[in-house]
Amino acid sequence: MRPEILNRYFASASALKGIGAKVEKTLAGLVRPQSGEPGSADLSARLVDLLFHLPVGVIDRRNRPTINNLPPSGIVTIEAEVGRHKAPPRHNKRVPYRVEVFDETGSLPLVFFHSHGPYLERTLPEGETRFISGKIEWYDGTPQIVHPDHVLTAEQFSEMPLLEPVYPLTAGVSGKVLGKAIRQILADIPQLPEWQDAAWIAARKLPEFQTALETLHSPQDTTGLEPDSPARQRLAYDELLANQLALSLVRRHMKRATGRTIKGDGRARQNIIDALPFSLTVSQELAVSEILADMASPDRMLRLLQGDVGSGKTIVGLLAMATSAEAGTQSALMVPTDILARQHIAGIEPLAQAAGLRAAVLTGREKGAVRQQLLDDLASGDIDILVGTHALFQEGVGFADLGLVIIDEQHRFGVHQRLALQSKSKRPSDLLVMTATPIPRTLALTAYGDMDITRLTGKPAGRQPIDTRVMPLEKLDQITDGLERAVAQGKRAYWVCPLVEESDFIDKTAAEARFTSLKTRFGDKVGLVHGRMKGAEKDTVMARFKTGELSILVSTTVIEVGVDVPEASIMIIENAERFGLAQLHQLRGRVGRGSDASSCVLIYDGVLGETAAARLKTMRETEDGFIIAEEDLKLRGSGEVLGTRQSGVASFRLADLGQHGELLQAARDDAKLILETDPHLTGARSEALRIMLYLFERDDAIRLLSAG
Repeated sequence: MRPEILNRYFASASALKGIGAKVEKTLAGLVRPQSGEPGSADLSARLVDLLFHLPVGVIDRRNRPTINNLPPSGIVTIEAEVGRHKAPPRHNKRVPYRVEVFDETGSLPLVFFHSHGPYLERTLPEGETRFISGKIEWYDGTPQIVHPDHVLTAEQFSEMPLLEPVYPLTAGVSGKVLGKAIRQILADIPQLPEWQDAAWIAARKLPEFQTALETLHSPQDTTGLEPDSPARQRLAYDELLANQLALSLVRRHMKRATGRTIKGDGRARQNIIDALPFSLTVSQELAVSEILADMASPDRMLRLLQGDVGSGKTIVGLLAMATSAEAGTQSALMVPTDILARQHIAGIEPLAQAAGLRAAVLTGREKGAVRQQLLDDLASGDIDILVGTHALFQEGVGFADLGLVIIDEQHRFGVHQRLALQSKSKRPSDLLVMTATPIPRTLALTAYGDMDITRLTGKPAGRQPIDTRVMPLEKLDQITDGLERAVAQGKRAYWVCPLVEESDFIDKTAAEARFTSLKTRFGDKVGLVHGRMKGAEKDTVMARFKTGELSILVSTTVIEVGVDVPEASIMIIENAERFGLAQLHQLRGRVGRGSDASSCVLIYDGVLGETAAARLKTMRETEDGFIIAEEDLKLRGSGEVLGTRQSGVASFRLADLGQHGELLQAARDDAKLILETDPHLTGARSEALRIMLYLFERDDAIRLLSAG
């Protein structure tokens, strides 16, 4: 149960003056974080959502010159008497409506386009004094204000903040409406008890929680919103502590569910190693030893295996699954896409057979008698390793004894899906999460703080460096000429089409258009895959590309993760400026897997913005995924880097991990100390900490506390 003191914080914003049901619905899309759960887009905006929607800048309206002393540019606020209105001719809408205002030093025209005369007559009644604030512009040597931001009476002006916060907005919600609503909330919400350690707050000179909110929403100077300002640091630390305390509680709860010792004799594992066409890297050997030690321990394994593109995570996972089979338990490997599941089984099955193990695949495509036989074999224990998509945790899928769960590309699955798969186990199963998305350390702590972390460094022997070039779209003919020469030499290429927006349909249209244009030049050597194709169709095209029947594969980002065609040595990414760094890195990682020298061409369209230029420069300069990930965090922010908008992983509203990494470590240490000294949160500070967890919507952690 949420504490009563927070009821006001979680009340609907529709109760505020000036916010009706329609505006509230629009506000919800702007200020309420989407959880990634079905129906989350229909949620309403609450007062806490508005409070946590922080300004991104400040408009300074303190400059109050007389009319004869106006600056060349910038925002001014003048006190003037309203003079004559000059309405435009009735049938000429291109002529603006003008209102002359004056003070003792001169006069100034206010200019309004497509404006309603009666409204302006009410707002600017002739002969009355008004305070007018807006941007000064000069036209034919004469100053004017076009569409002033504010036209106020003396009484209204006395309430207007001269330092006006600028909020991220959406169509249908103005800054005035939002600012006014937030000021109403701040005047009315109850004071919350202090949950932070008093010595920490004093040492950092941080304000109280509510004071920090007031400072940010009603700034007193232009630097108050900076990430290192005391108010911003205070709120960031609150959010980070809630995150770390919740993760620590989850970890403690999961560890407490007694694991089991999973220990093999090493024979199946050795058979797989002997069947490999290469030797394990030092990093792979170290990762395997850490995982096997976890599995052999009576505690439950909760480990994240991070490896850059092509670092060999799958083999590490397979050796863990072989150990599970040696101990008489089954393993499940869950991947995000059908393509990836089938590619994994193609690589795993021959190695499993060499070790005398049976591996199978289960996705939505297995139907009827084939599916039923597979489920029967799984339930009887005849299948040692099951690879599949989210179909693995659906009803009706039962294991004889599930000992190890491996999740590939964890950030594509919500936490609920992870727990659903683990619930298939009669006894607590070990959990290994694998990701080829290198995650910055700060982000790993916030998303996977409940886990131990292993990093795979380096690449297996034989991997080729990739020559990366950045070229404008105007050079498309030159790029296509080069591609034709490469194809004539027997080389294979991916051509990835622009990510127009998060829409399979629009991405498909872009890919089809490029496919059609390349087909006129390359004929039947070009194939196409996109997200709206049926699984069997995709498989057919991929198989033709893999055998060399196709030389060029035009694709949307469905080939981003895990697709492995060692013979492909050219990657062309169109509209590369629209992709995030991590995604560009994933796509580039599809080449450089064979013995041929590989190249990547990043095509951009138009003039590059500052962020896009920095992104492409980073891609040109390094192939190190961890360097790229840190840069991506700085450029895009944490929510985008992990894809948390879609995944159900908590994203941050008050903390910026690119700026507040040092606070994160402090929050981690504090959370650890809190639970060491007061494991059930019953001490003096604990009631306030529980309120903090509820405020930041870490209710799951509270439920774990209640469950003991």
